Amino acid sequence: MKNERLMSLDTLRGFDMFFIMGLSGLIASLCALCPNAVTNAIAEQMSHVDWNGLRHHDTIFPLFLFLAGVSFPFSLAKQQALGASSKSIYWKIFRRAAMLILLGMIYNGLFRLNFENLRVASVLARIGIAWAGAALLYVNFGVRTRACIAAAILVIYALLSKFVGAPDVVGADPLSMEGSLVGYIDRLFLPGRLLYLDGAFDPEGLFSAVPAVVTAMLGMFTGELIREQKFSGERKTVMMLIGAVVLAVVAWLGSYFVPVNKMLWSSTFVCAVGSYSLAMMAIFYYIVDVKGWQKWTLPFRVVGMNSITIYLAQSIIGFSGIAKFFFGGIAGLCSEPWAAVVNGAAYVLVCWLFLYFLYRQKIFLKV
Repeated sequence: MKNERLMSLDTLRGFDMFFIMGLSGLIASLCALCPNAVTNAIAEQMSHVDWNGLRHHDTIFPLFLFLAGVSFPFSLAKQQALGASSKSIYWKIFRRAAMLILLGMIYNGLFRLNFENLRVASVLARIGIAWAGAALLYVNFGVRTRACIAAAILVIYALLSKFVGAPDVVGADPLSMEGSLVGYIDRLFLPGRLLYLDGAFDPEGLFSAVPAVVTAMLGMFTGELIREQKFSGERKTVMMLIGAVVLAVVAWLGSYFVPVNKMLWSSTFVCAVGSYSLAMMAIFYYIVDVKGWQKWTLPFRVVGMNSITIYLAQSIIGFSGIAKFFFGGIAGLCSEPWAAVVNGAAYVLVCWLFLYFLYRQKIFLKV
């Protein structure tokens, strides 16, 4: 059976995870060496917006979810080629979702056994729930039906976000953190302690997982397109770029109705980050898989093929201490701005070397 693994997918996932692995902080430190309007603007992109708006740092999480969607048509085709039954496919979908929810709880401190204050919601849980929802739709419906479902989800969610506020907060804007329906539903039904606004809101809660399903669906539509044999790689690239432009226009026009907001995972946010994700996938796919320029991809694939490993490992392994052990002396000889650069670079390097060791040993955490 032909190996359909997309090298561009692992490369882009690695590029995305580099920012979680300390690259954002390193870029901000480098910008601080020469503060001006340009470097200040770049540094600002390395942090989240407080509420409405979009910066590069807000694209990291949804791009990862999008890429999880891209990979599913390939993995499903492989399972079906190996003769997997429908029951087996469903079991793997639910098992993966459950494992991601569990790993998210571990990341949040499950082993501290402080269950009263344990946050159940998490980034990994959001990925598991949204991906599983999209995967179930994928195995049960055709492209057109799923496209209609995706559009319906975004329209209904936008209308609810705009016009239905939290009944327990009188007079609050439905599009505010305090007054949102998202926060209200999570206050009623989300298990575990909410950590935002004294327990009033969780950015990875239950209701905002619904539009996140569409983010994963967009990835699956993209994966289907890439697997399509009747189109050339160049045409697929153009189609993805056109899709990115369409989503960007929808996000821009829609933002006059509902703002782009990551914490609410607003419908316009889905379109905006979907546009970014599609454009990035098109660029990486064209360079790596269509043109075959692959020698430069290793540093990114090392990260991308163990992305969940490094996400979890940073909360378990003291990479900062290791970096300080080897590079603390050099940092101590530097001025404070340069010391921040050295420490940031050392942290990224130590994390990467850890992943490179796993890569060389062919050790990959698969969920």
